[in-house]
Parts: sequence; C-alpha cells; structure tokens
Amino acid sequence: MKKIGILFSLTVLMALTGCQDLTELNDNPNNVSETHPQLLLTNIANNAFEVDGTGAMYASRILVQTDGENSGQYYNWDRASFDDYNMLGEVTKMMQEAERIESDEYIALSKFFKAFYFYNLTLTFGDIPYSEALKGEIEEQYLPKYDTQKEVFVGILKELSEANDLLEGNTNIIAGDIIFGGNTTKWQKLVNSFRLKVLMTLSKKVGDADLNIISSFANIYNNEPIMESNEDNGQLVFLDEEGSRYTEFNSSGYGSGMYMSSTFIEMLQDRQDPRLFIYCGQTKNAKEAGLAIDDFMAYEGGDPLAPYAEVNDKAAAGDVSKVNLRYTTDPTTEPHNLMGYWELEFILAEASVRGWIATDAMEHYENGIKSSFDFYNTYAKDFEIYVEPTDADTYLLGAEVAFDNSLATEVKLELILTQKYFTSFLQTGWRAYFDHLRTGYPAFAQLPGATPPTRWIYPNTEYNNNSANVAAAIERQFGAGNDKIREITWWLE
Repeated sequence: MKKIGILFSLTVLMALTGCQDLTELNDNPNNVSETHPQLLLTNIANNAFEVDGTGAMYASRILVQTDGENSGQYYNWDRASFDDYNMLGEVTKMMQEAERIESDEYIALSKFFKAFYFYNLTLTFGDIPYSEALKGEIEEQYLPKYDTQKEVFVGILKELSEANDLLEGNTNIIAGDIIFGGNTTKWQKLVNSFRLKVLMTLSKKVGDADLNIISSFANIYNNEPIMESNEDNGQLVFLDEEGSRYTEFNSSGYGSGMYMSSTFIEMLQDRQDPRLFIYCGQTKNAKEAGLAIDDFMAYEGGDPLAPYAEVNDKAAAGDVSKVNLRYTTDPTTEPHNLMGYWELEFILAEASVRGWIATDAMEHYENGIKSSFDFYNTYAKDFEIYVEPTDADTYLLGAEVAFDNSLATEVKLELILTQKYFTSFLQTGWRAYFDHLRTGYPAFAQLPGATPPTRWIYPNTEYNNNSANVAAAIERQFGAGNDKIREITWWLE
C-alpha cells in the first residue's frame, strides 16, 4: 500500500487531458468542471485516515500538559468547528464524478466517507445539518435545516449498507486508492466492520424498533464480509517523502509541556503491559539511573487532576515520562488506523457479552489483544521484542487481564473496554472517549463537578450565518439557549 502524492495525481490529470480537442482549449484551466474521482479519492482518504492529533488523548487521560491549562485535560472546552463539511464537499464532488462515469466502486467509497464524516460530526454536536447539507452549489440551499441525531444515524447506516451492496462482487481496481491499493474486497470488509462500529455506538438504543440494532448487527456479522486479520486493517501507511510522512513527525506539540498521564501509565503497569515501552519514554531520572527499557518502574505519569504547575514541578524534577520519541523522530512510524482488526474484535466481544451474537466473547477478546501486540510487533521499530506472540500469551494470563465467560457481565465489559482503550494511543481519534461516555469504561478520574463533557458547542459561524436553524436545533434537543457541553444528546439518552 503506497501513498500517492498530489504531484503524481496532477501529472496523471495532465496526461489524461493532454490530447483533448483543440476546441476545448478555451476552457478555464483553473475551473475544471470534470475530473476523474481517483484524483479526489487520494486527498479524501489521506485526510480521513491521518492521525487525529493529541486532543482526544488529553480528554481520555493519556496525556497531561505542564506549561498551561489544557481544556481537554480539565474538561472545560467549548466550541468545535464544522471543518468536516469542507471534506464532505470533496466527497460530494467525488460522488458526482463517480456517477458521471457510472463507477459503482467510487460511488461506494463516496458513501463510506460520507458516513464517516457525518458520524464524527453528529457525535461531536448532536443534531446537525444532514439532508439539506452540501446543496449550496447545485440547489442554492445555503441555510440547511438541522436533522435529528436519530435521522443522521439512520442515514449513516443506509449509506454504509448501500456501499456494501455496490462493492459486492465488484472486482474493479480502484485507482488513487492509498489505503488498500485498489482492492474492493478489503474496502467492503472495512465498510461492514464500520457498520458494526456504528451499531455498537448505538448500544443504548437497542429498544428502538426503527433501528433494529441487534438483528442488524447479527445479520452483518453472519452474512457479510468483515475484517479477518491485521491484513485487513483500514490504515494509512506513511512514507519518508514530502507530504507522506507520519502526521506527528517533527510536531512542535510534543515540546517541553507534554507528558504522560498517571492514569494511563498506572493502568499499563498494573497489568504488566509491554505496550507501555512502545507508547512512553522513561523518566529522566530512570534513564540516568540506568533502568532498562522493559523495567516497569522506569515510567511515571503526571496526575491529570492536579494543577498543571504542580505536575510541571514533578516533570522538572525528572519524574514524569514523555511520549516515546519515536512518534516525532520517525517519519514512518506505525500506520494510523481509521479502524483496525483489534477494534472489530473488541466490538464483537462486547456484542457477544450483550447477547447480540452467539459467539465466544473470550475468543474475540483475546484476538483483539493478540492482534494489537502483532501490530506493534510489525511496525514499532526497535521495540518488536517486547510484543512477540509469546508475550501476548503471557499477558493474557495476568490477573487483571485474564477473561472468563463465567464472569459477571459488567466485569467482562470493563475488561473489554479497558483493553480497547489501550489500543487508542494515537489511533482512531476520539473513539476511547466516546466509548467512555457510552459505557463508563474505563473509569476516568474527575474533579468534583467536572464530569466528562458529552458534546461541543456549535460553531459561531452557524450563529452568524444559519441562526434560525441552529436555534431550532438547540431548543429541540436541550431547550432554548442551552447550547452547552454537558447536555445529553440522543445517542446517550
């Protein structure tokens, strides 16, 4: 799987248009009305699959900040943006071009990316513009209404179902595909695995007859192709080339003020989890004392609830770990997964525990852990020796890791969601935080009165440009004037 640069894409475009009729040369080259969807796919995939930054890791008690108060760490954020609508504009254009050339595979991918971006948007805000969104250019609909979150989720699931149908039996090579090298079968597996993810997101809505969540989940699991191993991971592989390097490579965000949270480090230490060595750096004092990389006592985090100045003093004293340097010094460190096989296995384990599918929850749980170890064994250069298959086998026997189907339901769910949480380090964005909101697992320490926010406030641009529709959406969901970060949206009710 190789990432195709923008320069290469432009070269292809020039080659394709180089022999056009001379009568067409008067067309404005800066306003091309038609293009092949492959030229849009490359940028869309690159954006969707890139690392989502560190914001989610502060909120999920993985990182702490020492040179100022981080809004994510202290749960005092406010607004988010509608920037994803910009990418949805590109997805819409790819859909139009795919329909123009009657390409089922590009239509299918357009539907997948549409579902992906709207999924992120609705989890962020609640009700959002959906059915009337992105119609300004064609229908001059510039002030879209807000659809209910339930309507958005129904639409997302419909898009994914249609994408699966279009990919069924489709063997065409998808040009411009930097994820699966044009393999439609792997895309179909990702689409269906993502469908299961969306349905699990709605676990609080199993009683809603319109959604039919349990039977829909079982039908997909039993009858549709889904990921079967790490070979099917929906991941972006990085190259040491301009525009193709690891998203956090040389990032200034990992400067003097970013350290690891004690919540995350202690949970890994309690389980003797060797992924600790892959994610984190040793403390300054441990390194100077000559402690080995695989010495669990060589790592320590900062208290995410303490004032940042207090944690700064501890860090200055050499007693707090930073993020492993490989994430900022290696331009081709591990791929970033929009969705990995381990995530699917943890979803299936949870579904089994909940009685949605008749399978062995323990088998899915252990597959999830083993595939996570295997991923880092493959990609974490110079750290492979800590996550060999035998290390995974030993780890699974640990007192706080071992799974038994006879355990109480809540105990099993906590085991599954905790292990799923451990795989979220610079992977899959806000997934771990949303899982916490949905299930309560893993438990996050919090200050009195500072519960984890459940959403973000709508952007100011909506108040300025679409005020009537955003006001109606707020009143419908929370009551007039209650656009606040701790209001409960439909999926969490």
